[in-house]
Amino acid sequence: MIILRELVKSFGPIQAVTKVSLEVQTGEIFGLVGPDGAGKSTLIRMICGLITPDSGSVELSLPEPTSERGAFGYMPQKFSLYGDLTVAENIDFFGAMYGLNRQTIRQRSEEILQLTNLLSFKGRLADNLSGGMKQKLALTCALISRPSLLVLDEPTYGVDPESRKEFWKILYQLNKTGMTILVSTPYMDEAELCQRVGFMNNGQLAIVDAPAKLKGNFPYKVLEIKAATREPELFNQVRYVLDANFYGYKYHVVVEDVAGAIREIRSLLAERNIPLESIGQVAPTMENVFVTLAEGVV
Repeated sequence: MIILRELVKSFGPIQAVTKVSLEVQTGEIFGLVGPDGAGKSTLIRMICGLITPDSGSVELSLPEPTSERGAFGYMPQKFSLYGDLTVAENIDFFGAMYGLNRQTIRQRSEEILQLTNLLSFKGRLADNLSGGMKQKLALTCALISRPSLLVLDEPTYGVDPESRKEFWKILYQLNKTGMTILVSTPYMDEAELCQRVGFMNNGQLAIVDAPAKLKGNFPYKVLEIKAATREPELFNQVRYVLDANFYGYKYHVVVEDVAGAIREIRSLLAERNIPLESIGQVAPTMENVFVTLAEGVV
């Protein structure tokens, strides 16, 4: 469906994308993940033909657009619809831009608005929608042509967790119809929902695989620690600890030697008179995998 070969893009002295090669298969949900500034949006814009690569090639193996189905739909990172138009008026406008007639737009918009739970809001101005509803409207406009390929650039960024869950339920429903979905996200829980993910950092594609395989091949162990402290960097200098992060009420600590790390951690907490509530090994998460990759530990 998508074949990228050695893509390079620079903006002045900044090289945003460096020799990225990638294949996205027909019918899959592929996630592009990585920190802000990693090059995800630049890569997606090159795929969509919005910017031209300095070198390399983009090949999209898409069926020819027909009256029933378009080639691909694109949803940009920032809400880019018209705030002074209603939900229905925005859909009418973008449907017309795709060359659809009024009857087809009306029929499809009813179906998609029902899918996105926006049917009762079609008379509301876009500016008066919540963040999650605005993203659903943008998705609706991207779907009006019934594309074979849907490209989404951080579609749930800044949206509340419940709206993010609803959005991903919609993506799964669309994927079941055979739609190929390429989505970039900064959220590791969303990376878990993709069939394959590619991790980008500093303009490079570091690794591509299924989430289960990435976690299964993680070369280190992870300890979960609950202690009577909230010091975020408490374990950073402990021997055997490669990375440590604090999440609300617990620490996740990446280690090479479980027994050695537990011994050193217990000793540190005892020295500081900090009660230890629990410590034990847990399965690695995508957060562990990608944080470790981003920090160059792996």
